[in-house]
Amino acid sequence: MLPPKLLGPDDVTPVRARLGTHPRLLVVVDHAAARVPSALSNLGLSEAELERHIAWDIGAAEIARTLASHYRAQLLESAYSRLVIDPNRYPHDPSAMPLVSDGTAVPGNSDLSAAARHRRVEEIFRPYHAAIGTALDVLGAEGFLLSVHTMTDHPRNGDPRPEQIAVSWAADRRSAIAALDTLRRDKTLTLGDNTPYAIDLGEDFTTPEHAVRRGLPHLQVEVRQDLVAAPGPARDWAMRLVPAIDAALAI
Repeated sequence: MLPPKLLGPDDVTPVRARLGTHPRLLVVVDHAAARVPSALSNLGLSEAELERHIAWDIGAAEIARTLASHYRAQLLESAYSRLVIDPNRYPHDPSAMPLVSDGTAVPGNSDLSAAARHRRVEEIFRPYHAAIGTALDVLGAEGFLLSVHTMTDHPRNGDPRPEQIAVSWAADRRSAIAALDTLRRDKTLTLGDNTPYAIDLGEDFTTPEHAVRRGLPHLQVEVRQDLVAAPGPARDWAMRLVPAIDAALAI
């Protein structure tokens, strides 16, 4: 027997969508928000913890909105925190509803029943990915998926991260090569080519399931969070990505 519905009347819908007219481009943000459904009482975390990178990709939504506006492209954002359920992990993966994130215990994820997990999958994870699938169905074989992420500037127990912008890829590197070649023309940038993160087939969900499986061209970008924590700088860094995205779309 399933527990009552997770999302109540005061909770937002699981997907934030902006329509667009671009004939190819779909922009997605897996970790756009730090929001937690009211029934989960902030997962037992303080507001300060939910403002940290463990809950969302700081600045990613502003970057994606700027790019979607520039290209007049459709934009889809997951509206809830990655700590509730990570849209970029397979639901059976323990990291999809983590007990600990970057050293911080998540009390609201302890001792979850199968039914409680099911509710998070059905009410948050599946609607987001259904929206992506439907949008790509409409765009067809010429569709192009742009996935926007941000990365911490100082990993826990690690050295400061030098990369300002990173491009992640897996089996199909064509769009990544075009984007990186363009970004390298700006000698002021420190770039990551599949560092600090690669697209991990079998672990990452969004790009592999929606683009790689369909054989669609795609680009997954990361920008360092200390550079984009405020809206103005986030918009500026988004525009620095435009030449690279243009190059990827042109191949």
